[in-house]
Amino acid sequence: MVVAVAVMMTTISEIIGKLQEKTDLGHEEINYAMTCILSGNTTLEENMEFLSSLADKGETDDELLGMLDKMQELSLKIGPETGVEVIDMCGTGGDRLQTFNISTAASFVVAAAGGRVAKHGNRSSSGALGSADIFEYFGYDLDQEPVKIAKTLEKHNICFMFAQKFHPAMRCVGPARRQIGRKTAFNLLGPLSNPANVKNQLVGVFSTEYLDRLPAILKRRGARNIMTVRSNDGMDEFSTSSANRVCTLRDNRILTSTIDPETLGLHKSNIRDIQISTRDDAIDAFVGVLNNTANKAMIETCALNAAGGLIVANKASGFEEAVQIALKTIDSGAAFRLLENFVQDTGDISRLRGIVHG
Repeated sequence: MVVAVAVMMTTISEIIGKLQEKTDLGHEEINYAMTCILSGNTTLEENMEFLSSLADKGETDDELLGMLDKMQELSLKIGPETGVEVIDMCGTGGDRLQTFNISTAASFVVAAAGGRVAKHGNRSSSGALGSADIFEYFGYDLDQEPVKIAKTLEKHNICFMFAQKFHPAMRCVGPARRQIGRKTAFNLLGPLSNPANVKNQLVGVFSTEYLDRLPAILKRRGARNIMTVRSNDGMDEFSTSSANRVCTLRDNRILTSTIDPETLGLHKSNIRDIQISTRDDAIDAFVGVLNNTANKAMIETCALNAAGGLIVANKASGFEEAVQIALKTIDSGAAFRLLENFVQDTGDISRLRGIVHG
């Protein structure tokens, strides 16, 4: 047993050495390294060296794909009703702009407009509230079993899958990621590792480098409709305060474009208008957007992001149509009614009523 461990550790050391020499890893090497790391058979120091050396070298598409394949292999899964298109909407995070939780609000808008959203996320690492914090605040059980979550998705067109629940093996790298204190491959892989195996997805990215790389990686995993976005003012979401760079995968073609919110009839905002500073501010903004009582910048930012989700979900053919659907869904009260029904069924409705009625 001792000999086997020693051999394994030497092999991991050799892999780390290759990374430090700026040598790209093959599929078998990255697969073996991930198997060892996610099985808890490596030390904190080895995990830190592996992730830091990989980041310093720069992750290739093959390496990211190999890591993603192993993460998916070891994750829990949900199996939504067959024949129904399911999407996800999330960002890589890390823009540190302290905006309200745009993707979660936009997910409810898309679901209320007829899309089906299997939201996958975590607690906040840099903002006031992450998607998990929002759902947990309203009494949603983050530890519930996959079969129950799948039923929630089928009933309400939306569900939430807590990353820590569905990717238990990731606990092995958590300490190393916290110690490193910088972006690693897992910042990219987290949003791509949806437990519902979605093929249609809107992904906000922290760097323009990944705008076209992520669709190409997901295409190799059988993705159909993928949209990546980064705003020119630094958000890993669509912004109404600047133009937005977008890359789409559709019909096996990858195309890039720019989306200017003002050409869609939206008002140019200031990023300060969508920023929050406390947890209470974040909750109030989330509810206010869906209840159509938040400021115009927040509502229109949500609508623009929901528009991307509606296109990915095949509920709209272009941004002009999709923005109007999103705004109408908020203005008509449909988005808030979905939130009410969802919280009534899965959480504590008194929490929501307390915010709305003071």
